[in-house]
Amino acid sequence: MTDTTAFDWRSFLLRWSGEWADSLPDGGARGEDDETARRARWLGFSPASEERIAAMEERLGRRMPPSYRGFLQVSDGWRHAGGFVWLLAGTEGAHWHANESGLAGMFEEYLDEDAGPEERLEVDIWRRGLQLDVESDAMYVLLDPEDVDEDGEWAVYTWAGWRAAPPERHANFLEFMRDMFREFHSLRAHRSDEEPVFANDTTRKLDALVEEARLDALRGGWERAGKALDEAKGYGRPRAVGLGDQIRRLLGQTYSVYFDGLVTNPRYAPDLLPPLVAEHAAHSYRGDSTLTFHLRGADDDLVSLAYATLDQVRNGTYRYTAAGPFGEAVERARELARWGDSDGAWRTLLSALPLWEPLGPDHLAPLGWVADPVLGPLLTPERGRELLSTPRGGQTGEAPEPTAGLDPNTLAWLAVPDPGNNRTSYRFVLVEGAEPEELPGRLTDGEEDGNEAGSALNEPMTFWEARHGSSDGQREFSSYDDRALMAVGRAGTDWSFAFDGDPAPFDRRRFVSPAAAASAGTRAVVVWSGLRTWHGEPFFHLSVARDGVERYGFTYVDGEIEQTGEIPRALDPSRFFGDPGDPEDAAAAERSLLEAVAGEFGASLPRHAIVNGRLHTFTTHSWTRPPRDGETYTVIRMDR
Repeated sequence: MTDTTAFDWRSFLLRWSGEWADSLPDGGARGEDDETARRARWLGFSPASEERIAAMEERLGRRMPPSYRGFLQVSDGWRHAGGFVWLLAGTEGAHWHANESGLAGMFEEYLDEDAGPEERLEVDIWRRGLQLDVESDAMYVLLDPEDVDEDGEWAVYTWAGWRAAPPERHANFLEFMRDMFREFHSLRAHRSDEEPVFANDTTRKLDALVEEARLDALRGGWERAGKALDEAKGYGRPRAVGLGDQIRRLLGQTYSVYFDGLVTNPRYAPDLLPPLVAEHAAHSYRGDSTLTFHLRGADDDLVSLAYATLDQVRNGTYRYTAAGPFGEAVERARELARWGDSDGAWRTLLSALPLWEPLGPDHLAPLGWVADPVLGPLLTPERGRELLSTPRGGQTGEAPEPTAGLDPNTLAWLAVPDPGNNRTSYRFVLVEGAEPEELPGRLTDGEEDGNEAGSALNEPMTFWEARHGSSDGQREFSSYDDRALMAVGRAGTDWSFAFDGDPAPFDRRRFVSPAAAASAGTRAVVVWSGLRTWHGEPFFHLSVARDGVERYGFTYVDGEIEQTGEIPRALDPSRFFGDPGDPEDAAAAERSLLEAVAGEFGASLPRHAIVNGRLHTFTTHSWTRPPRDGETYTVIRMDR
């Protein structure tokens, strides 16, 4: 805690006054008093004597808090506290507000019945506060005699109706004045061309702090750098925001992250425009015209680039590239990520990060990749911290400890309920020795299965995007057809997978396992689980085929087990379904079953890629047989 009694008020106020005077253009004073203050280089007044302070305290019936007393002993009032308080009270002007503004009633109207102490504070401050503002732009400044710390300091509350925000709290009068000094600097930093250059001891010290923070960030000291940049940002230093926003974006923060001062610079735009545009695209309610608000000052070519990038982000074709060895690593990482190896892709990026080439001195880290549809999902807050902690850009430092992988290298994670418990049923196919791009050829009948180019894979997308995109343009729906939309990737060493996390209801009478079709010249495994399904009886199916022939399998449904072939002991269904009539016992078996399948075949499914990433998809042939004579079904066709 700051020792407010030891603060050197005179030095602080002299510095403020001098920097204020130097910031004014010729003839820029508001009036005669301001002109006098400019020539004197002093915004204050004569010191208040102890007798004047004592008389004030007797009039008000309270001893003043230490930091306000210390201020009065140097200056009995103050001009231009920040940008909106033109005269701050001294010993004569301070008075109890006593709700003379009538604002207590207005704030009270907005209170709920269960309003807490903090909300009550916003009402009561208008009745008990000591008002310090004398002249202002409708800005109230109130010392609160009931909000007192252990040093006897009173909190200060400021409020203006045009701010459309609750009263702002400052810990004490000293902190209020420091905040107003920062506000003064922040407003002066955005000067017009007619105003003198705003340079002084404070700005030079802060600019040196920003430069050291830049180097510190490149060495991996992002936490220290972030604090220093936030401090400089409070004073409006021009580089601080753009540098700090790069750190914030890699920590997963997107609110008010606009890379000000850098994104409109053609040198940095290729890497900073994509994340800015991607965040805009993620909020469909925003009109595209608002994008140019954050590109003020950009030339026509850069604005055109922004809109071209926006189109690429929206249609999923934006592709991040980088120069040199790091760029080569980006391509390797994308290849790993598009087949589901998120952990391998991340390690590939991080290992090459020390070789990354900044686009300029104010470029702290590669950022364009977060807008890449395949690479972007790799980012988590933990990974962002790891990247920021890695020395790069020609700087040296200690490498951070690697973050833990996101994929558990198992199948058992499927048995863990997801948030909202939406994934209660799922199905997947494992094929040994096949590349993921080969799976459509094994599980489709060509163009009739609805894929874009016969057995070709669709572009990587989230499962939600794929699910909704697959129904666009579909004109026929059948009650007997069950063509699965499946994401594909690698399932560990020597295995590929096709996964459907939102399958149709299971119909054991008409179900046909695709294992045999998928196993030509190799082995294939099919699992379909609905042990936690919301509808119908719990069920679980496993089938294993080799060289086009199903070798063994079982189906558990409605408390019964049907099995074929010679099932290995590790997969024997009797080991998992002890009481066929107990649905809770069946649900508990799910994890054990999945662990057994993973152990038997040495395969796993990449959780992060399936749940959060973007994978290639395709539509399989039907998992059900055609209807037989006498079986009824429905076909719905829609015409426009």
